[in-house]
Amino acid sequence: MSAAAQGTSKAAHGDVAPKKKKGPGALATAYLVIYNVVMTAGWLVIAVGLVRAYLARGSYHGLYYSIEKPLKFFQTGALLEILHCAVGIVPSSVVLTGFQVMSRVFLTWAVTHSVREVQSEDSVLLFVTAWTVTEIIRYSFYTFSLLNHLPYLIKWARYTFFIVLYPMGVSGELLTIYAALPYVQKTGLYSITLPNKYNFSFDYYSFLILVMISYIPLFPQLYFHMMRQRKKVLGHTDDYSKVE
Repeated sequence: MSAAAQGTSKAAHGDVAPKKKKGPGALATAYLVIYNVVMTAGWLVIAVGLVRAYLARGSYHGLYYSIEKPLKFFQTGALLEILHCAVGIVPSSVVLTGFQVMSRVFLTWAVTHSVREVQSEDSVLLFVTAWTVTEIIRYSFYTFSLLNHLPYLIKWARYTFFIVLYPMGVSGELLTIYAALPYVQKTGLYSITLPNKYNFSFDYYSFLILVMISYIPLFPQLYFHMMRQRKKVLGHTDDYSKVE
């Protein structure tokens, strides 16, 4: 799912929870700080690469090629977040985190990488931009939370920017999958036809359609969950500002 969907994990990587819970040990905290700093830096590299490529070309078309390698590397690096949950150093759901991470890894490798014809589509730049801004904010949020020095601006950005970035990312993802459908149908990419010795068939084209349909129930749930989280985290501060 979109980059903003990543923000739904409760207290992931040092996120502040309503109730105080025992955090990771000193060694685990040090590791998580390093991991989040590296991931923040990686997505900053992607952001700079996009800006530099745009300034050099004077056009936003085909910018994906300028950041293809770091995008694949750092998005794949997010798989470690599932491990963090599984071993217990991050108090988030393994299932929810796994779904969120794997959906983006899937779009990176099984769609954008595998169907080269879609790489020049504007929709790719749409979700890449949304992911990039979201991840810079998200990993910065985790880093400062782990260090117990979270600037309000970063907290505000994490629980505000998703309002635009989430629909933007989801739109880019859906349009990219839709653009890949004709090529997948024509080439039979990743499809398995009968007969074969395993007596098993798989139609990747139909699978992609099902993936697109799954956004219908999932998007509103995750989006409004984040809206509730925003009200919970920023609500008191906003009320205080109105009184002032």
